[in-house]
Parts: sequence; structure tokens; C-alpha cells
Amino acid sequence: MQAIMETLFDIVYLTTVITLGVLMIRGNKGQKQYLMYGIMAVILGFGDAFHLIPRAVALCTTGLESYTAALGIGKLVTSITMTIFYVLLYHIWRERYHIVGKSVLTAAVYALSLSRIVLCLMPQNAWISAQPPLSWGIYRNIPFALLGVLILVLFYQRAKEAGDRPFRWLWLTVVLSFAFYIPVVLFADSIPAMGALMIPKTCAYVWTVVIGYHAMRGDGIK
Repeated sequence: MQAIMETLFDIVYLTTVITLGVLMIRGNKGQKQYLMYGIMAVILGFGDAFHLIPRAVALCTTGLESYTAALGIGKLVTSITMTIFYVLLYHIWRERYHIVGKSVLTAAVYALSLSRIVLCLMPQNAWISAQPPLSWGIYRNIPFALLGVLILVLFYQRAKEAGDRPFRWLWLTVVLSFAFYIPVVLFADSIPAMGALMIPKTCAYVWTVVIGYHAMRGDGIK
């Protein structure tokens, strides 16, 4: 039952975010923020597919233990694409609110992102091991969490100042995604049931994409 339900959920998730992303790429009518939003959504979907597809195959066949390497590599790819997701979200913030300058802020975003990617690429992560070290799971997620906090604060402040109703809850989607993700990083190995939190975490990302798509349509772009 878990295999069927989880696989169906993943299919709906990947299809939704990639489809909305493609629609935004094709239909943005020259508005850069929505073009970037569409690219961000497609990267999210394809990046997550590297992990979710092997997981679905494993659940429906011989089990997760038989696909340790594929799942580990998929997690690595997803970790990197999620970092790119937030870099793009930062640039969407700059474009939407007409931000100029702030080179120190931009440097901070890229420093955190680069740190995250470098940490993800370190061999100590043991991605293809059946029991990767928890310590490196924490190390690589420190700059990622800081990046998330930075992005949510930026969107909260600007959306509130500008009275931007379409984006008024975007900060909350980031909060929820990390609120569900962090317990999985810390406790999933010792408490497998914690892995179920990845479902609401995934829903938070879908909400992020839907916010951008609805904003584009609200601007009269079909």
C-alpha cells in the first residue's frame, strides 16, 4: 500500500511542478520574474525526480536496500538542485521588487549556496552508503538552513511593505518546508516514521510554485 500511495503522490507532485514550470516558461510574455519562476519550478521537479523515481522503483520492486547507490546519488542531485532553487528565488525577489545594488546581500546568498554545494560534494557524506553519517547531514544543511531563513525574511519584509497579496504567504511556504525537512535530517535514521514529514514538505514546495503561477495569471498573463 505504501508503495502505491507514495508512487502516486510522487507522480502527481512531479507532474504538477514541471507542468506549471513549463507553462510559466512558455507563457511569461517577457516578464523575467515569471521566466525565472518557471525555470525554478522545472529544476525543482527534475532535481527531485533523480531521487523520487529510484525510490518509487525500489518500493515497487525489491525494496530500498537494493537501490542504495541510486537513492544516494539521487539525494546528492536533489540537494544541489534545491540550492539552485533558492538562488533563483532570491533573484525572483530582486526582479519582483525592483531591487538594485545590495552586493553584500547577493554575496551572502552565493557564499551560502556555494558552501552548501561544496559540503554536499565532500566524500565524507558517503551518499552511496547504506548508513551515511548524520554529522555530515547536519553540516551540509547548516548553510542551506541559513539560506532559507534569509530568503523567507526578504520575502516577508518586501511583500508586507509592498502590500503584495499574491506573494504574501511565500515566506510561510519556506518556513513550512524547513520545519518539515529538519526533523527528517535529524531523526529519520533512528525514527523511520519521521520520513513521512517529506510529504507536507513537498506540499509546501508545490504551494511555492502555485503562488508564482497564480501571480502570473493575476497579472493578466495566460
